[in-house]
Amino acid sequence: MAKIKTAMMKAAMSGLYHTGAHRLLAPYTQGVGLIFTLHQVHPEPAEPKAFAPNRILEVTPGFLDAVIDQVQEAGLDIVSLDEAVRRLREEDPRRFVSFTFDDGYRDNLEYAYPLFRKRSLPLTLYVPTDYPDGKGELWWIALEEIVARAEEIELCRDGALWTLPTATMPEKYRAYNEIYWWLRRIDEATQRQVVRALAERYDVDMGADCRRLIMGWDEIRQLAEDPLVTIGAHTKSHFAIAKLPPARALDEMTGSASRIERELGVRPLHFAFPYGDPGSAGPRDFALAREAGFKTAVTTRKGMLFPAHRPHLAALPRVSLNGEYQSLSYTALYLSGAPFALWNRFRQVSAA
Repeated sequence: MAKIKTAMMKAAMSGLYHTGAHRLLAPYTQGVGLIFTLHQVHPEPAEPKAFAPNRILEVTPGFLDAVIDQVQEAGLDIVSLDEAVRRLREEDPRRFVSFTFDDGYRDNLEYAYPLFRKRSLPLTLYVPTDYPDGKGELWWIALEEIVARAEEIELCRDGALWTLPTATMPEKYRAYNEIYWWLRRIDEATQRQVVRALAERYDVDMGADCRRLIMGWDEIRQLAEDPLVTIGAHTKSHFAIAKLPPARALDEMTGSASRIERELGVRPLHFAFPYGDPGSAGPRDFALAREAGFKTAVTTRKGMLFPAHRPHLAALPRVSLNGEYQSLSYTALYLSGAPFALWNRFRQVSAA
């Protein structure tokens, strides 16, 4: 199902691009700028995995490099989040792009950061503070490993035994998607308990995954020493804020900011909601982000930035650079804003 949806989306975007409709729509849809979301950046492996549901979170350095060139050639400035806020507040007409990276993957230091440093361009990294300690639970990666290894998965769902076949590749993708979205819907404590039990049963070491994939504090300090790099908060444990009671949600926000301040000597002013979809961050949570003292908070709602976002800096949309869409044709559409205008029925996305 996910592959069919991706193929349909690509076909629709290809039609939009090749008809040139995005260029006609751009004056009305491009807004004043956009914020790109990325996660992992690394070269394609010599032998790509047959089963890779998290490929959507991975782009190559070559693609990112080409997107940076494309943005600059299109006449948009690449700016920090502080500068993006200034331009929004002061109605600066120059269009801009900000690049943001979630979760603190080590490959951001190895492959992404050098691309920005060589051009003296800014970037932002959002850090869930449990992760640099090696305690992060990258459960979506663990789930991929579990499904890849198993020929059948059994787990308890709503008090009943749930059995999913995972012997063939279509079965693996179907099982992964069903389990993933069920885990995204349930409460955070149960979600983590389920994944820990599965990881133990199928011999997946989430701590080892975290230490292998995520930067430690010394590496984050190395990046933070560069004025081009902004370090933002991303909660302590990468919980969906909307699923937590208010006090716990606020503690996840302020606690992550305080930990970053202790480690780096500067309190972060920018925050990213984990997952960032409407089920993970809503109006209550945007108010909590303001209460926590953040200048901005970003979601993953798809959309461009418009002057109307000035009073909603704690609920900003972003545009994902998705590993399944590594084509400059797609990113040309993104810069026009046309696909998001169609997606959002020509409403300017403000979740507040």
